[in-house]
Amino acid sequence: MEIKEISSLSLAFVGDAHFSLMVREYLVRKSNAKPQQLQRLSTHYVSAKAQAQLISYLLEQQLLSDEEIEIYKRGRNAKSGNVPKNTDVQTYHMSTGFEALWGYWYLTGQKERLTQIWDVIKTIVGE
Repeated sequence: MEIKEISSLSLAFVGDAHFSLMVREYLVRKSNAKPQQLQRLSTHYVSAKAQAQLISYLLEQQLLSDEEIEIYKRGRNAKSGNVPKNTDVQTYHMSTGFEALWGYWYLTGQKERLTQIWDVIKTIVGE
């Protein structure tokens, strides 16, 4: 299946899972915290608000190619049908766009790009 045939929400589904796993692995390796503390720490990366801030930074710093921006916008503009109660619509759509882009990088095997962006993210959130 071609990547362009995969829906934006499916890219976001995969991106959310992979990004969450990366965050969890990073936190476990970095800290000897208890699971509830790890969960709290992970929200600095995986909440809709955090992901919206991350994508905003990547866009402001012009760290994304035109193709990557297009993938982000596809995800951002996808109609999901539901928005969590703890965030606003715009933030939720931005985070969905971020997850779609992450899923795109993952499914296209762009490990080096994932590492580059992950290094930027760790800097933004603060190691």
